[in-house]
Amino acid sequence: MWFKKALPQKSAKVYLRGKQLLISGVVMVTINLVGCDKSSLEGEATPQNLAIWPEVAAPLAGQEDVEREVASLLATLTLEQKVAQMIQPEIRDFSVEDMRKYGFGSFLNGGGSFPNQDKQATPADWLELADAMYRASVDDSIDGTRIPTMWGTDAVHGHTNVKGATIFPHNIGLGAAHNSELVQRIAEATAKEVAATGIDWVFAPTVAVARDDRWGRAYESYSEDPDLVAEYADAFVRGMQGEPNSASFLAKGRTLATLKHFIGDGGTRGGDDQGDNDLDEQSLYQIHGRGYERGIAAAAQFVMASFNSWQGEKLHGHHYLLQRVLKDRMGFDGVVVGDWNGHGQVAGCRNDDCPAAINAGVDILMAPGQSWKPLFHNTVAQVKAGVIDPKRIDDAVTRILRVKLRAGLIKRGLPSAQISQEQQQILGAEAHRSLAREAVRQSLVLLKNNQQLLPLQPNQHFLVAGPAADNIGQQSGGWTLTWQGTGNQNADFPGATSIYQGLKEQVVAAGGTIELSATGSFQQQPDVAIVVFGEQPYAEGNGDLSNLEFERGSKRSLQLLTQLQRQGIKTVAVFISGRPLWVNPEINQADAFVAAWLPGSEGAGIADVLLTDAAGAIQYDFKGRLPFSWPNRLDQAPLNAPYLKEQPLFPLGFGLSYKMPGESLGILSEQRPTAADRPKSLSLFNRSVQAPYRIQLQNREVTQVLSSSSLAINGLQVRTVDRRVQEDALRLQWESNVGATLEIASPFTEDLRDFARNDAVVALDIRLLQVGEGPLWLRREGFDLRSLLNLQQSSWQRVAIPLKCIFLAEQLAAISVPFALTTQGAWQVEVSDIAITHSNEVSDCEGNLDFE
Repeated sequence: MWFKKALPQKSAKVYLRGKQLLISGVVMVTINLVGCDKSSLEGEATPQNLAIWPEVAAPLAGQEDVEREVASLLATLTLEQKVAQMIQPEIRDFSVEDMRKYGFGSFLNGGGSFPNQDKQATPADWLELADAMYRASVDDSIDGTRIPTMWGTDAVHGHTNVKGATIFPHNIGLGAAHNSELVQRIAEATAKEVAATGIDWVFAPTVAVARDDRWGRAYESYSEDPDLVAEYADAFVRGMQGEPNSASFLAKGRTLATLKHFIGDGGTRGGDDQGDNDLDEQSLYQIHGRGYERGIAAAAQFVMASFNSWQGEKLHGHHYLLQRVLKDRMGFDGVVVGDWNGHGQVAGCRNDDCPAAINAGVDILMAPGQSWKPLFHNTVAQVKAGVIDPKRIDDAVTRILRVKLRAGLIKRGLPSAQISQEQQQILGAEAHRSLAREAVRQSLVLLKNNQQLLPLQPNQHFLVAGPAADNIGQQSGGWTLTWQGTGNQNADFPGATSIYQGLKEQVVAAGGTIELSATGSFQQQPDVAIVVFGEQPYAEGNGDLSNLEFERGSKRSLQLLTQLQRQGIKTVAVFISGRPLWVNPEINQADAFVAAWLPGSEGAGIADVLLTDAAGAIQYDFKGRLPFSWPNRLDQAPLNAPYLKEQPLFPLGFGLSYKMPGESLGILSEQRPTAADRPKSLSLFNRSVQAPYRIQLQNREVTQVLSSSSLAINGLQVRTVDRRVQEDALRLQWESNVGATLEIASPFTEDLRDFARNDAVVALDIRLLQVGEGPLWLRREGFDLRSLLNLQQSSWQRVAIPLKCIFLAEQLAAISVPFALTTQGAWQVEVSDIAITHSNEVSDCEGNLDFE
């Protein structure tokens, strides 16, 4: 097997079978081959069965003119120029001048990353950056090449990194619509908005088949049904790229599509993001491979490798699946791109050093952060040393050039020159918003409608309540302006409509009246209350759950519904979520219950279905049907048809309508599994800040909320960094004698009395980059962390501070800032994994305070 051992920082040596090669100025690693045969090098220790996988007819095969031009271009490139085509940096951490110097084949912007790191960047700002990167990539004055670069972005439910773009329902809502023609139109509209900003390439569609709703990416999956996912993969790719072998294919206004994440990301044990999928190979194809089969047949030009493992081996290093299955057996002749530093998770690899991923079949290494430069130099050195076969480099670059030629990028010219003034105005166009509104209508699933309360005549007095009623960010979910979808305000969504706004417009027009109150208070007794509530935004592993219970702990939404029911008010519940959740108590307290998923920017689509027109006629009936089985218990996961060990509350495909109202729903069981009453822990920061908390910086003049990936105020800078996975830690840098503070704060006070125990602690991982003068306080003058830290240690340390050293017992009923770090010194630290939890070893604190 390959193995690596880090050399001292001053070393610059590569070892290969005992032969030594000096690489000047590059920090390298020791690499040895120890008695390995070919199969073990490729990660194929166990027999595999290629016959399981389909042979797919490549729709663009046989383009001899393209292949001749690819070969001609390849022959002109040096090794360094070839490797540059394979490295993909991210706009936060490389510059236009870096592009000019290295000539990278592609680059990306991550979620929450913008031109000039300005969240308010206009479409013109995006296009200006696209032009600048293009010019630099074809400037051969330094790197010697004139091959244009490509820009990739996550436009997973519209071009949602750009202010003012149309935000479509997330995939789970589109799955509920059961309409592939709708998906194709949405993909085409998304491509037009992306192309209008000069971007060539979209990291979508996600063709994961989510099989455990605890997974934090469940909303990125269309369905637990592989057939529906496969149908949608075909539709999305054709909508985004155009029909292969036709004039529409990758024409102006089209963008390159990416099937992701190959393979099995929706089937990990326990719904663990980036975890292990242990299915047998036949099931891996039948459940998780069908979308790739259909997407490749539709001429998808990219496939993104997945973070997860299959039977213990990371996909970024899985030669059998990437090369032998995907490329050889299934005939995929496009490009395999890695995910966000995903290569660094392969055994023996780092973010800046991973020959194993290239050898396994990854053609482009996505390298955000500062890793791109050493990754480039290390990869060049490893090819020279024979660790990476030059033929593998040629294959990867051939694929990259092939896609660029097919897309017309080689001869295209400046991005802005391809876009008319009319096209530049297409973001948030009325036609696209109308399409998104149609998608919202088709995605809604009616789960309960006792006494046929719905539809509602609009000429009544309405109360619209709940925290999500007038919150466009919450109704849009993750991957919206920011990676997690957090830190957004309604003002960040020009042209969008909240659910309340959509209701108000129709009610007032029909002569009705309406009140808005998040807490359910009202001036006049309403005829009907519409309560909009649900999950806070999240993305990826930050949304992973241990069970499916909604709103554990506070039960604010349940209390609101119960309060209205006790007043005799008919109540419609509109549930905003990225997955089915156990909401039996909430369903019991509502007369009607609608699963609205994550509808996006066009909240008025909900009013179209809930309300009649002014004359009392139905405007639109419910068409949505469940794309996932709905749980009857909070611990009922995984839960997938047809492999049901016990019945769900609502089966896959369930959905009531006005034409088929069904029977009234009785009282549902609210029984919970027996467990300790007190929670084991409260996560504050686990890969990102956890809802309802937010990160804010404070000094004597200002308090600013972190709404993207970096923020600076006088005295303190903070940015996200990669520790184990993408952006799972924070780097803090203080200036001397200012006294700025980082806080993890909730907009409301939280009841933490469950942690009024002597073994309760605030625990965190911390890494010291620079030790400053004076104390490093957990809460101002609360607890000096120096007493627990090894100040000489530069690696990560785990510390646990007794909660009783920070708060009095009576304070715990209402805590809005459970965590804060502050200092007057010039400290630099990184922190991660912050939680309130319990510990068997709790240090004492001055005064011997007691909770119990």
